[in-house]
Amino acid sequence: MVKAKKWNYMKHFEGWPKKTDVELVEEEMRPIEDGEFLAKAVFLSVDPFMRGLSEKFTIGEPIWGTQVARIVESKNEEFPVGKLVVLRAGWRTYSISNGKKEPPTLPEPYLLPDIGDLSPSVALGVLGMTGNTAYFLFLELCQPKEGDTVVVTAAAGAIGSIVGQIGKIYGCNVIGIAGSNEKGEWLVKELGFDHFINYKVDDIDAKLKKIAPQGVDCFFDSVGGKTAEIIYSHMNNNGRVAINGSISNYNKEKPDYSLSSSVQKAIQEKNLSAKTLGVYCRSKDWMTGINQLHTWVNEGKIKYRETIVDGIENMFDLFVDMLTGKTTGKAVIRA
Repeated sequence: MVKAKKWNYMKHFEGWPKKTDVELVEEEMRPIEDGEFLAKAVFLSVDPFMRGLSEKFTIGEPIWGTQVARIVESKNEEFPVGKLVVLRAGWRTYSISNGKKEPPTLPEPYLLPDIGDLSPSVALGVLGMTGNTAYFLFLELCQPKEGDTVVVTAAAGAIGSIVGQIGKIYGCNVIGIAGSNEKGEWLVKELGFDHFINYKVDDIDAKLKKIAPQGVDCFFDSVGGKTAEIIYSHMNNNGRVAINGSISNYNKEKPDYSLSSSVQKAIQEKNLSAKTLGVYCRSKDWMTGINQLHTWVNEGKIKYRETIVDGIENMFDLFVDMLTGKTTGKAVIRA
């Protein structure tokens, strides 16, 4: 029998995730039934949402997450042995699926499309949920136009780095905010961002006045908190805000996701549009986003970086490293 390794969620995170909150265990896989297939993980995704939505996880069950896996046994002709499949199987090395949506709001498991010489790991990043989050949220909620000034927080992360590059494709002036000068150099010199702000050492308010004297038209926010408050104060009338996350809150003992009075005032007085969008609401258009992003990657208009660590045993440590800003680009485990 095949034995799977899996990370079970044993206790709700309070503040920073701790090793005592999770458990790495083995599970003996049952035989597959008609219509099912057995897949072995090749690459597993590590994402910030795993902290933000952790209270929805089931105690004693694997942590949520997407993986690229190779089909090793199949009784489903649509998923033949040897093919790579992208599926929401969670933090585990083997999984059984019938190829259906589970739950119905998620995209169905799908065979990895032809991506040429690219690593299959990109199906978890720039050509996966990460890329589609950047694509759909930024284009639909921010509606960028040529000449717009765009601010992106968590800009050196998997999503933010793609958002900034899409902004450049659309002719925008892009400002990235991240936590180290090394990341800033990557954003400006390699990805084409126009400006960089180091939130750990720079005065964000003063620097925005200098590099964006005409104000901010679009704000893609993955951080929230004080940084977001400052940027709201620089928004132009009728500006657009895409709310992707609130990393600054995720690891607090008592997270506060309420809007501050200054943010509420900015939204009301400047007629701002501040919205969010669950990327899986676009599951019917999933491949539209993937195909466009693939074209941009092939054209050299979008570049990406991955932080890849070997071994599912190291998955929790990579998860914490990502939350503390020690990774750049997409965080991935190679099983």
